[in-house]
Amino acid sequence: MIEATYPEADSKAGAASLPDDFHQLPVTQTLIHRAHPDVIQALNTLALVGLAKKSGGIIEMLTAVGDTVVELTPLLRVLGARQPIDERALTRAIEMGEERTFDQDPKYAIRLLVDIAIKALSPAINDPTTAVQALDQIEDLLLRLGSRCLEIGEFRDSEGQLRLVVPYPSWEDFLRLAFDEIRYCGSHSVQVMRRMMALVNDLISRLPENRDPALLHWEERLQTTIARSFDDVEEKQEASVEDRQGLGVPRKHAAKV
Repeated sequence: MIEATYPEADSKAGAASLPDDFHQLPVTQTLIHRAHPDVIQALNTLALVGLAKKSGGIIEMLTAVGDTVVELTPLLRVLGARQPIDERALTRAIEMGEERTFDQDPKYAIRLLVDIAIKALSPAINDPTTAVQALDQIEDLLLRLGSRCLEIGEFRDSEGQLRLVVPYPSWEDFLRLAFDEIRYCGSHSVQVMRRMMALVNDLISRLPENRDPALLHWEERLQTTIARSFDDVEEKQEASVEDRQGLGVPRKHAAKV
């Protein structure tokens, strides 16, 4: 799904920026959810672009794939259209269901892995090895995401005119989801801290340099967490070591490839 959704990093897809006057266009229509709670599972972007082109306007999604929408939630708005769009056609282009799916939502896969990790780190279970195994799989997804172009929120018609704007998670959003709760729940586990240090530095060594600033931020946050969580100097040093197994084979920083 990641490969199907996000173009390769050297692609020009998503490189263009929104026009400065985009939000100055008049709002000509708003689609409101009028039903029981549902989850947005996928968007038919081709259909939405076609509808926007026919109306002469731009559709801006106000909700993202993975969002739960309830009664009276604004789903999207149409800006600058010459004529209204059939609301039934708009609704058909938004796939909804009772729960999140993986179809267009890589956040959901990471969310489930994070949930496994923090559940394993709860005092009632206390299983840091399972958390480390979850981090193994999270690293794989982050490597795949970090090597793709994530800026895909603009969709244009065959003539190059902007027709659809969709909110997608940024690289920073993915990292926050992947790291923050595990960092917090595993802050007193030497095993988890070591695995996270190795994970961040593996990403730095393997991904393009434009991913480095966000990763360096998380490396700094991990060091701050370690400094706050361990009173003993030797324990601080042990927790700061990179180790892909958590407590296995310590190593120095991975070299950039």
